[in-house]
Amino acid sequence: MESVSSYGSHSPEAPDMNARTARTAVATALVLGIAVGPAGPALAAAPAPVAAVTTIQEAPDAKALRAAIAGLPKADATAALVRVAGTDGYWQGSSGVHDQESNRPADPDARFRAGSVTKVFTAAVVLQLASEGKLDLNRPARHYLPELIPASYRKVTVRQLLNHTSGIPSVGSGGDTLDEWYAHRFDLHDAADTVREATSHEPDFAPGTQQHYDNIGYTVAGLLIEEVTGHTYAAEVSRRILKPLHLKDTYFPGTDPTIRGPYNHGYQIFTGADGTGELRDVSVWGATDAWAAGDLISTTADLEHFIRALFRGQVVRGPLLEEMFTLPGASVREYGTGEPAAYSAGLSVVKLGGREVWGKTGGRWGYNTAVVATRDLSRTLVYSVNATDAKGEGMNATALNIVVAAFGAPSAG
Repeated sequence: MESVSSYGSHSPEAPDMNARTARTAVATALVLGIAVGPAGPALAAAPAPVAAVTTIQEAPDAKALRAAIAGLPKADATAALVRVAGTDGYWQGSSGVHDQESNRPADPDARFRAGSVTKVFTAAVVLQLASEGKLDLNRPARHYLPELIPASYRKVTVRQLLNHTSGIPSVGSGGDTLDEWYAHRFDLHDAADTVREATSHEPDFAPGTQQHYDNIGYTVAGLLIEEVTGHTYAAEVSRRILKPLHLKDTYFPGTDPTIRGPYNHGYQIFTGADGTGELRDVSVWGATDAWAAGDLISTTADLEHFIRALFRGQVVRGPLLEEMFTLPGASVREYGTGEPAAYSAGLSVVKLGGREVWGKTGGRWGYNTAVVATRDLSRTLVYSVNATDAKGEGMNATALNIVVAAFGAPSAG
């Protein structure tokens, strides 16, 4: 164990939003679903903890990785947990605090809300069911859920649910402002009711013609899993993925708004009418609004094991694994921007440091997460950043620094 002193600097995913909205070079490169807002007011001064770093056959960019998480807590993040692995070596680091009150160092093995990383698990189970002949990716979702999906959406296929080309519009589930979301943080949401509300509106576009990243397709996919298997979504993912891979620290919270076991507290900056900011603990927050699209709780160790097993074909076997590495046709563009589609079934692709990188990010209030890797697993990255500006319109500065340190700068083309 190696200790690196890092003293805090005191300067300044609605469901996961697409990080490509800003269309800067950085946002363009990071199309994996992270969404965070502008930097807020500085945190109250406090003695910073020591950053904990574990290295085994240290990766050549360890210095950049250390720098990426140095100085926490600071305005954009209170803690960060990082794992990098691959042919160049292994690096694990943590920085920041477990909570603002005790100021003790962040727990490197802590659980956290993984947000839309949940979608990778959902897509994997749907693809398993397709490989078993229990559903057909080319068949309309209405075939399996005739009483839920109306005739106006009769052409939406299972595949289009997974690659965000269904055209089903997104619906609100918590409010228009952070304060409204916070006031409703313990509300319970029913997945079928969410689908009914969404499909009561006109489609955003004809199925398969555009791509619009959102949660609704995965809400339907979760209900498909339940209909086809006769088991709850959580039970089926647990039976098919969590238990076989021994992901002992990964679970679905259901209606429980807490995080079971050890976790580093998540905080969010709330801005008052006078422009002043308040850092509020948002660790306890219900996730039934996200469900099969974003309610997973996990650890960096579990997610690292999962992504390696997934890419090796140990989760989705045979040709259907290629669905996760296949984008919609070139004619399919991002809804509202005209940019090329970047989402496959469960994953997204970006070019960093000259390498094609696949993976997924997620965000819940107070937490940003990513699990990304090259297709050949020569480099993998998993991080959890306790972001104080989660679910805004940009990318969290600490998260960005981690990604660039692990893979290099965004590449064109």
